Amino acid sequence: MTFNDFNFNSGLLDSLSSMGFNKPTPIQTEAIPVIMSNSDLVACAQTGTGKTAAYMLPILHKIIESNTDSLDTLVLVPTRELAIQIDQQIEGFSYFINVSSIAVYGGGDGATWDQQRKALTDGANIVIATPGRLLAQLQSGTANLKQIKHLVLDEADRMLDMGFYDDIVRVISYLPTERQTIMFSATMPTKMRALANKLMKDPQQINIAISKPAEGILQQAYLVYEEQKNKLIKHILSSGNFNSIIIFSSTKEHVKKLERDLSNMGFSLKGFHSDLEQEEREEIMRAFKSRQLQMLIGTDILSRGIDIDGIDLVINAEVPGDAENYIHRIGRTARAATTGTAITFISDTDQYKFLQIENLIGREIEKLKIPIEIGEGPAYEPEKKPKYNNKGFSNNKSKSGSKGSNRPTPKEHSKPVHREPSGIKHTIVKKQNPPQE
Repeated sequence: MTFNDFNFNSGLLDSLSSMGFNKPTPIQTEAIPVIMSNSDLVACAQTGTGKTAAYMLPILHKIIESNTDSLDTLVLVPTRELAIQIDQQIEGFSYFINVSSIAVYGGGDGATWDQQRKALTDGANIVIATPGRLLAQLQSGTANLKQIKHLVLDEADRMLDMGFYDDIVRVISYLPTERQTIMFSATMPTKMRALANKLMKDPQQINIAISKPAEGILQQAYLVYEEQKNKLIKHILSSGNFNSIIIFSSTKEHVKKLERDLSNMGFSLKGFHSDLEQEEREEIMRAFKSRQLQMLIGTDILSRGIDIDGIDLVINAEVPGDAENYIHRIGRTARAATTGTAITFISDTDQYKFLQIENLIGREIEKLKIPIEIGEGPAYEPEKKPKYNNKGFSNNKSKSGSKGSNRPTPKEHSKPVHREPSGIKHTIVKKQNPPQE
């Protein structure tokens, strides 16, 4: 099957050809005919499967065919990074057609606000917006969404995780009841099903590889203590041949510390966190996409909304707090049929959380032995839930009796039940070329 089989407008097909789009992905093959038929749709597909094109291409075709010059489509997204990414993709898809779009998100100055307001009032065809900023524009009384024909909620599960449910409902109160509603997500939690029932009319459903990492990702893990993590990161980076790297950490403070600690290793790197101005974040992302930067260190703000091929290493410095976020983090690598490596550090208090991740993806992830010069890691006891006091710290104490420490002395803990993979000296598998079709 090719994109010609969808009978798209010739200008849209020319744009796809110029971008190298030949064969549709499974989610595109399933979703495009449904959207072309004007049915509501709930679609689940893992990250990196081409879901933006799956909903945007049929919408662009319908906009062209209707010859409208007013606001037609609203796409709601959880982050400004994803809004910008989708806007850039629309720009590529629209190279040979007359369709306009704008990303509406928070931050910026008064000129940015005015530009967004003008697009909402004077008629960009497609608006890609974060719920909070769009709601602020709507409440100012200048924007009118009563002509909207298509509503898309992209990464709907993430928006709900970030607490946008009420904002989404308020935004939708400004829309006409007669519209096509499309919901895309990597997962389908109960709360999102409830939202779909509230917003949609007899939606069709598509499920493509729900909550499963891409096959090209080599998933590995280490059992480590907190104080061993930076040394292990340095060992991994110096042992492998990686051209494009993302390291995830749990907080912006950890990101900043890692940026400082790794700055003398010779990598071109930047931290990516919410303390940066929007212009700084956009500049960092441009540099990373163009390979001027080799490494990004960031919080979960990086786990979605980055559409970059060729990222060959992702490191989770901590186990993600939500098992489903693991899918999005490691999904930054092995995109577009490439291969990549995803490594997660499991501390003694994070083992039960990591077990939940393994249960979610339906497989056990290999635990690798840390290098002898870094020391011995904790015993592997994933079924043992950590206990926390009212300050959030573990009540477990080391057998040596040192107050406030969770770490036993090396002689006191049992040996971990992980192994050194046979046949390789270190624990990193270098990036391989994808198989030829």
